[in-house]
Amino acid sequence: MDAVNLFKLASTQAKWLSLRQTTVANNIANANSQGYRAVDVEPFEAAVSNQSVRLAATDSVHFGNQQDNGGFRVLDEEPTGLTTSGKSVSMEDELVKSSEIRHAYEMNTAIVSAFHRMILMTAKGS
Repeated sequence: MDAVNLFKLASTQAKWLSLRQTTVANNIANANSQGYRAVDVEPFEAAVSNQSVRLAATDSVHFGNQQDNGGFRVLDEEPTGLTTSGKSVSMEDELVKSSEIRHAYEMNTAIVSAFHRMILMTAKGS
């Protein structure tokens, strides 16, 4: 069994959450763009598994210059929540995702803070 480096895992999750928040923000910003389809980031579990992950090619108009995203892959989603205007971005879904991301950030920060306090207490006790 391999040791788990909590701080590295937390840092990786924070990078993943940052990319996912950017993706959700782009979906919201492009909700009224003709022909734009919502995208999302691969699940975090897939990103940290032993599988090889890479950034998938997307339309550069919507995402701009795809820089290093920590090896996380952006996935095209099937159109959901189609409106009469034919848009594939559901604002409700994107706002739910945004709320989930905020909650995950808070949880990540709380866990790292708790472990940091435990390490400091251990160091002071020696």
